[in-house]
Amino acid sequence: MACCRPLGFLIGLPFSFLSLVLSFIGALLWIFWSLLSCICPCCVCFAVLSDFSISLMKLPINVMDWFIDLIPC
Repeated sequence: MACCRPLGFLIGLPFSFLSLVLSFIGALLWIFWSLLSCICPCCVCFAVLSDFSISLMKLPINVMDWFIDLIPC
């Protein structure tokens, strides 16, 4: 199916760039929350925030897949 969407990649580049910036922010937050959870392991909220940061790091791939799926063949 991906072979019939040649322009989907080019049209999705602005969205990909924005999500790449959010991914970088997510990586920084993940390092920060991981360090805090090592210092104070009793706080469960640090683990939840760390999982949120990981989802931010996966965002560029999800955005590109979502945008390419919206383009009709």
